[in-house]
Order: sequence, then structure tokens, then C-alpha cells
Amino acid sequence: MTVPLLQTREVSKHYQMGATKVVALDRVSVAVGEGEFVALLGTSGSGKSTLLNLIGGLDRPNEGEVLFDGRSLAPFTKREMARYRRHSVGMIFQNFNLITTMTAAENVELALAFGGLAGREREQRAGELLERVGLGARAGHRPSELSGGEQQRVAIARALANRPRVLLADEPTGNLDSTRARELLSLLREMVADDRLTVLLVTHDRDLAAKFADRTIQMRDGKVVSDE
Repeated sequence: MTVPLLQTREVSKHYQMGATKVVALDRVSVAVGEGEFVALLGTSGSGKSTLLNLIGGLDRPNEGEVLFDGRSLAPFTKREMARYRRHSVGMIFQNFNLITTMTAAENVELALAFGGLAGREREQRAGELLERVGLGARAGHRPSELSGGEQQRVAIARALANRPRVLLADEPTGNLDSTRARELLSLLREMVADDRLTVLLVTHDRDLAAKFADRTIQMRDGKVVSDE
């Protein structure tokens, strides 16, 4: 049997809010294969972003474990977890999170610098990535000079800078109109096909999930209620 690229085994996450214990995830087990495009659906508070953060190494579960390529993240030191976040998974968010004083190319180059790539190679790789997402001609523009859809494409280029095997996308179309949202997910779909990129997409848009994802996992109240 093929080992899933991403897997959670009975993961739970809870927070203490004063005297109240808030359960964000309740014994969630999911598996995602390499080259699969999976959508996580659910209303606000269903636990989908919390699950994405655990898989991305931004947080750790209170119980259960997260595995990448068959290896548990549980024993990772802070340094190992930082390396995992830098090289194994890329993340994009609803708000783009670009550095406003930097050009598109400089935003991508910064991620490459953190990944250890030298100056001239950084420039070349950043140019190739921006070309790949259709923004070769906009490399010298700052975020304020780009549309929302273009900013999100820069964010994708930056997330893919260090050749991760997984892209975690948390509501990436939330600030885009329907046309730009479809264009963006078409781009991700193309990368899944061409590069065997694995995509885990958090969304509340059932139509987009049905159109672009191979599989949809529905969450409610911190639990998986369907996986199809």
C-alpha cells in the first residue's frame, strides 16, 4: 500500500479561553496522496484552518500525530520544524501577506534567500517562478500596483520558491472575484498535473471545490463528517 504524503492520525487541538475549553479539532484522521488536490470544506469554526496549521507545522496537536511522507512531525525540534516549513510545504493565505515595500520579484527572492540560494540564482529562479504564474512582465511592480489576483499569484510563486511537495492554501480566493478565483485554481490544478504538486485547499465555496478538487473533505465542529 502506498504511504500517503500527508496524514493525520486522531489529531485533537483545544484551547483554554478563561474557564472554557474550546475544542478546535476532535480526533481527526485524514490522508492525502502525492499529486492529489483535496478541498477542506466547512463553515467558519469547523476546524479546517486549524487542521491546515497543524499539517503546515505552524502549531502542534494536543493529541494524535501529523505525518509527512510516513514520518511523524511529533519529535521534530524547532529547527527541524522550521526546515520542514521552508522546504517541504508552502503556504498561501487569503490576505496574500506580501511585503508591501518590496517588488514581486523581491518578495519571491526573500523566500529563496531563506532557502539558502545565492544572489544570481535567486534572481533567475524568481524570474522563472513569476513567469510560471503569468507575471513575468510584472516582476518589478510592488503589491500596491498589482490586482488582488496578481498579488495572490506572487504569493503562490513565493510559496513554491523552495520546491515544496505540498501547497497548503487557506481561503486563497477569499479576497478575489469569481473570475479571478477560477483563474487561480486553474493555475493550481495545472501545477498538480504538471509537477505532481499536492494541494490542500481550505475553502467555504462548494462550487469551486467541486470543480477543481479531486476529493472533498467536509468538516463540522472540529470533526470530519464526509470524505469523498
